[in-house]
Order: sequence, then C-alpha cells, then structure tokens
Amino acid sequence: MVDNSTRRQFLATTGTVAMAAGAAPLIGAGPAVAGGARFGRIRKIDAGVLNVGYVELGPSHGEPVVLMHGFPYDIHSFEEVAPLLAARGYRVIVPYFRGHGATTFRSASTPRDVDQAAFALDIIALLDALGIPRAVLAGFDWGSRTGDIIAALWPERVKALVSVTGYLITNLAMNRTPTLPANENAWWYQYYFATDRGEAGLTAYRAQMGEFIWKFNSPTWKYSPATYDRTSAAFFNDDWVAIVIGNYRWRQSLLPAEPAYAALEAKLQAAPKIAVPTITIDGKYDPFTPAGDGSAYRGQFTGRYQHRVLDVGHNVPQEAPHDFARAVIDAGRL
Repeated sequence: MVDNSTRRQFLATTGTVAMAAGAAPLIGAGPAVAGGARFGRIRKIDAGVLNVGYVELGPSHGEPVVLMHGFPYDIHSFEEVAPLLAARGYRVIVPYFRGHGATTFRSASTPRDVDQAAFALDIIALLDALGIPRAVLAGFDWGSRTGDIIAALWPERVKALVSVTGYLITNLAMNRTPTLPANENAWWYQYYFATDRGEAGLTAYRAQMGEFIWKFNSPTWKYSPATYDRTSAAFFNDDWVAIVIGNYRWRQSLLPAEPAYAALEAKLQAAPKIAVPTITIDGKYDPFTPAGDGSAYRGQFTGRYQHRVLDVGHNVPQEAPHDFARAVIDAGRL
C-alpha cells in the first residue's frame, strides 16, 4: 500500500515519464481529436472538474441516452449505435471519459483522481450541465461500471440501464483474492500496469498496447485499421496514462482511496443492489464473461430485468451495434 503523498507524486509525474519514455507527441483537446464521419464535430462543456468532450446526436427534445465506453476504447465504440438511436428520436450523448480524447481537466491543479466513484460523478456532472434530470445509461467495461454505480447510488437519475458483463462495481477486498490461473492470465495487463515497466510501456506503446488488447478481447471481430486509428487517437490525451495506470492500481489497492469518495465508496463496497430496469449483455467470445449465463451477477439486479448473450467479444456495441441499440430501446420499455 502506498500513502496519499506517493499517489499524488505518481499522478503529477506521469506526464514527465511519458516524455522521457519517448512517447508520440501528445495532442490537445481541440480539433486534433475529432469524431468519425457519423459523429461530426466534438462538443465541449464544463461539467464538474472537467471540460467534457462529447458528441450529441438526435433531437434535443428526445429521450436522453448516455453511451459510455471502456478501456482501451473511446466514443467510437458507439459510432454506429448512436445514429441508430438518433434515428429513432433519442437524444444521444456520447462522452469521452476523464483522460480520454477531447475531455480535459479544467484546472492543472485538480487531482487526477482515479477512484471508481470519480467516473460516476463525472457523468452526474455532465447530466447536470446538459440539463438532463434522468437518462437511459448504457455502456461496457469502464462504462458498465460507471452506469452500475449511478444506478445503484442515484437511481432517480436512471430511467434504465444496459450493462455489458453485468454487475461490475469494483469490490476491493474481492480483488485482493486470487482466482484460477486461467482467469488471472486474462488480466495480465492489470499486473503489468502495476509496475514501473508497465507504466513506461503504456506510455511508449499506447497505440500498440490498445490494439493488442483489442485482439485478445474480441477474437472474432474483423475491424479495419481505420476503425482502430479513430479510437487510438484518444489515447494521446495528456492525462490518459495517469488515469489508466492509476485506475488499475487503485483496483488492486496499490493506490489508496481518496477521502473525498469515502462515503460513496463505503456504500459501493457493500455491493448495493440495482433496482432500475436493466438489460445485461454478455459477449459469447469475451474472455471476461463469467460462466453461468449471467447467473454470477443475477442477484444484484432486483428490478425489471432481461439478460442477453451475443456472438461477439468484449466491445459489444461496436461488434453488434444493432443488437446493442435494440437493448437500449428495450431497456427503456421494461
């Protein structure tokens, strides 16, 4: 375990390490980080501690849907899902998470917090900034975790939830318990990121690292180089390495929780139930899908509920956009 001063030093110096390791030039949050043809221009809005980069599709009066990406991904995981939903009259919001793409911190002095609650508070702040009292939340990976947290702690803000791989709220005590070697092998990069070598490797080879993980996570997905390049551009945000490395170290209790999130984290460590209408999705070829057709987490969802399995890997919305869009629509009608 490291103390808070060590954590602050790590978060403050990651950018220096990035340059020393010979990373590609970091690009800023302006026009250099752009959406795909389906998205158009990136919008910016101050929300909490962030200036959030996001895309918005569909009518402004439509039912709000927030689509949330994971690691190592970005908003382009939804480049087909978002237009499908917009065409059905939804107001679709797709934000970059902290440390990704066009999203930046409003102040250089703001701590680059990595606790799971911080990501949820970012989305709450974005909803407030956009004047959205309640929305359908849908995501995968980090996006599932964030949606799960908001649905558990602030259910009044969530009309319905779509959560890939089910219940992903991090339990720190459980994460300290080893599992079978085959399971541990799938998480190899989390242990790599716990080392100085892993931090330097992610800094120097961020694009290569992302694609290597893509191929492992989605063994049946045949994507084009251009598809990957649209996403990997988001990895050159100045804070990306600090946020990624810090979050995975936090999950392993190698970085302490920030006091600002202590009350929220106490609730999350108690594995709160989720009562909002929910559809969970598992990718059949996702190496992180638990066995048992959703039974491993079924008890955490106490409201109206459906579970679906798709013949894809980890990046469900980009591998099966029509099925994901259908899940969003159906969840709002449960």
